[in-house]
Formats: sequence, C-alpha cells, structure tokens
Amino acid sequence: SILGDARRVADLFAGCGTFALPASRTAQVLAVDGAGPAIRALAEAAGRAGRKLTTEHRDLFRKPLSADELSRFDAAVIDPPRAGAIAQTEQLAASRIRTVAAVSCNPATFVRDAERLVAAGFRLGRLWPVAQFRWSTHVELVAEFRR
Repeated sequence: SILGDARRVADLFAGCGTFALPASRTAQVLAVDGAGPAIRALAEAAGRAGRKLTTEHRDLFRKPLSADELSRFDAAVIDPPRAGAIAQTEQLAASRIRTVAAVSCNPATFVRDAERLVAAGFRLGRLWPVAQFRWSTHVELVAEFRR
C-alpha cells in the first residue's frame, strides 16, 4: 500500500470514503470534501463502524488545507475531480508531508499537479492505470509520491 504504516492520514476530496474507510483500519484519518451529503454519509458510516475517522465539510478549491494543517499528517490521499487540484497540490508541496497517494481521472491535470509535487522534492514512484469503467475508454491513474 502507498500509505504503508502511516499513522495519520489526510484524505482530500474524500467523497463518501472510498479510500478513507479502508485507511482508517490502521490510521487516524481526516476525510475532507466539499460535497456535504457525501461527507455526512461518511461520518455516519465511520461512526457505526467505530473507525478512527473524522470528517470536515470544506471546499478545497477555495480553502485548501494549508501546509501547516497538512504537516500534522504522515501521508495524504488526493482524488480531485477532472479539474485537478492545483491550490491543494501547492499546499501539499509546501507541507512537511512525506507521502502522497494521488488518484486522477484526467491525465492532463494529473501531470500539472504532479509537476508541482516533483518541483517540491517528491519523487514519482509507482504509477498504475486503472480501467475501472468497463466498456469505456476512461482510465483512472493512481500514483505514489514520496520525499
């Protein structure tokens, strides 16, 4: 797993918890998303499951987690929409975080955001294409960044 033995994880653009819930088996997770209904559903599910997971309803385009906020975490997962996440990526790059698991549905914005991370000292480790939508040409990317 990209997150390895990270004890504190930030899941950015967490949605309903695709990555946050599994990560919360072994780590304290903060899941953040601008979609209120999704993040509320995640909070309810995590509570019922007794997971170490907190949620925050926040527009990460207008108010990304700051470098200082992110520096409290060992690792981050970021799975933005097609527009990418330039403002949030800049804060990740400026933080002391050491590991980023990046998921993208748009190769163009992935490259733009990845360039910011690499310029800040991250190295691109593994990169996987994920053909999760059968009968479609759409491919997701999953990448490991470490510094």
